[in-house]
Amino acid sequence: MRSPSQISLPQTENQSISNILISPVVTPRRASGGFALLDSLQRHGVEYIFGYPGGAILPIYDDLYKVEAAGGEIKHILVRHEQGAAHAADGYARATGKVGVCFGTSGPGATNLVTGIATAYMDSIPMVIVTGQVSRAVIGTDAFQETDIYGITLPIVKHSYVVRDVKDMARIVAEAFHIASTGRPGPVLIDVPKDVALEEFDYLPVEPGKVKLPGYRPTVKGNPRQVCAAIQLIRESRRPLLYVGGGAIASNAHEEVKQLAEMFNIPVSTTLMGIGAFDEHHPLSVGMLGMHGTAYANFAVTDCDLLICVGARFDDRVTSKLDEFATRAKVIHIDIDPAEVGKNRVPDVPIVGDVRKVLTDLLRRCQQTGVNTIPSQTQEWLNLINRWKEEYPLEVPHHADSISPQEVIVEIGRQAPDAYYTTDVGQHQMWAAQFLNNGPRRWISSGGLGTMGFGLPAAIGAKVGVPDQEVICISGDASFQMNLQELGTAAQYGINVKTVILNNGWQGMVRQWQQAFYGERYSCSNMEVGMPDIEFLAKAYGIKGMVITSREELKDAIAEMLAHPGPVIVNVHVTRDENCYPMIAPGKSNAQMIGLPRQPQKASLEPVFCNNCGAKNLPNNNFCPECGTKL
Repeated sequence: MRSPSQISLPQTENQSISNILISPVVTPRRASGGFALLDSLQRHGVEYIFGYPGGAILPIYDDLYKVEAAGGEIKHILVRHEQGAAHAADGYARATGKVGVCFGTSGPGATNLVTGIATAYMDSIPMVIVTGQVSRAVIGTDAFQETDIYGITLPIVKHSYVVRDVKDMARIVAEAFHIASTGRPGPVLIDVPKDVALEEFDYLPVEPGKVKLPGYRPTVKGNPRQVCAAIQLIRESRRPLLYVGGGAIASNAHEEVKQLAEMFNIPVSTTLMGIGAFDEHHPLSVGMLGMHGTAYANFAVTDCDLLICVGARFDDRVTSKLDEFATRAKVIHIDIDPAEVGKNRVPDVPIVGDVRKVLTDLLRRCQQTGVNTIPSQTQEWLNLINRWKEEYPLEVPHHADSISPQEVIVEIGRQAPDAYYTTDVGQHQMWAAQFLNNGPRRWISSGGLGTMGFGLPAAIGAKVGVPDQEVICISGDASFQMNLQELGTAAQYGINVKTVILNNGWQGMVRQWQQAFYGERYSCSNMEVGMPDIEFLAKAYGIKGMVITSREELKDAIAEMLAHPGPVIVNVHVTRDENCYPMIAPGKSNAQMIGLPRQPQKASLEPVFCNNCGAKNLPNNNFCPECGTKL
């Protein structure tokens, strides 16, 4: 995770950090700070704002009323809780690739946004958050509904502003969008005091791209020498593995990842954030790796001789016991954030730059120099991986007296293969990651922060962004109750999202951990008492509600859900004690998984390949007899 000290921009409230390029022919107009904010947002292509009004931000909402009445293109979606606004803006950004925007008032309104801001920050999602603030004269006096949201959010934003001078409004908005959407994306906060929003001034707009930030110049092109070094390592490798993260999604590099994999016959694994960056139906795909990844992905990362990390950060949920992660491999790390390169694992070849640009350059150099690829060079490696796929497949249980959660996920994926999927956090999230085969930007899930309550509002934001696409939220009975009030938002605007609740009566992942590691002491994890009747709850909001209790109902009920023209909630009663496997226990290496269909062969039976010359060695060799390299 990034720390504030790793951000190149100084965190100043009102210091001018740019040179503004404004055309001299523009004529200023008299306008309020609120109008300047909204006009600037429109100029930056904002179509939707997700928000909730309150005292300090009322001047901005009053100007919004006037803009909407005048036929402005900007539309406001009224959420039922500010956390829902942040998650909806996040879901919108993930689905569209655009900057998501949300509003909240001062005090509790602003602090209600914090979880959503942190969620976006951890997953590098471009957002601009506008908060109202008490008037400048009373800042720091503990005025009614005053909180220092600027200070509170410093660790969880890419940059932040307090608008002290109304004349800075247009510049700040232009800078915020530039910062949020370039380099490593992230959320940017703009805190607007109430009197600044009311104050009139001679407004000069600042168009997108018309600001310069001397202290902020992300490196986008990879170092040519490092790119050539990476090519050499790839050519020499016998057991390469592509480890692809969310950076490949952010830079739209899925086609380049595919070309690299096919050019050198390299298997591809993705992180939870990287799902969709590579077609999981492709024969080179090994699925997700990490704590609940596929067995074959975790075996592959353990035995590879070259790990090509593309837009990922060696997160602990991927690496588990870091000092035993990919110990036989040399590492190429491609990432736009220099703070991530070498933070957890020191690479042999570090390349700082935009993932898509770096891969494009690498592929171009391979083509220009006529790099000879030998398809058979990795064939023995692929044969081994294919054997693992056969021996340790992901399993879909079929119980006589209940529906397994995996069955539900598989059926939804079969009927809606091209849908945009959002999830909450827990077992259902991992099952969805394992069994849904998603395209780029069609997987929307809280990875870094693991935020329960993310799924429904994120689905609303995604559906607003891609109205012609099917959007389905996969949730759990515990997660769903975190932000169920956003059903009101879906009902008000007729936002056609489908929510499927895998209801096992528990905080499922908590129960699984309590069973496995806490002596089956189920402390405060049962959710049966107090669980609302979903059909009645949906009806109360004017939404279609459905219940599935048997396997025989599943196929037709999912079809009925998808055919309904409005929002639907489906409550599926699933196996109560189903566990999510495979699973890497805390403190264990990736090869030490529990819940496999059969135990892996002992590592001593596997040959060891020399990292230097690639020669196959007996497992008890300490040094390679071909070149003398220590194994």
